Amino acid sequence: MHPADRAQRVRAIITASESDGDQVVRMRYVLFYELAEGAGGLAQEHFPAHRARLDAFHERGDLLLVGTFTDLPMGAMAVFTSREAAEEFMADDPFLLHGVVGERRLREWDEILAP
Repeated sequence: MHPADRAQRVRAIITASESDGDQVVRMRYVLFYELAEGAGGLAQEHFPAHRARLDAFHERGDLLLVGTFTDLPMGAMAVFTSREAAEEFMADDPFLLHGVVGERRLREWDEILAP
């Protein structure tokens, strides 16, 4: 199944289940970062500004979770409440602006066990 078709099908299922009152599904946006090759020093240099940005988005309620992976490839994951918040975060993230991140990916995620 093509990814766009699958996304449309998931949205239809979500809409149906929400209208039936069976469960509430909350769409979240998960951002994955992979460290650029040789960027360890850059990461240390720009971490304070990156952390301040994380804290600001968390304080205003747009960033729910964030953390680094302990296995390879080195990277991190952050969960945002909306695509707009994730895109706003990326637009001025010091890690992206200064080459700390090699690969990034933003994905829709339907959180089905939310409290």
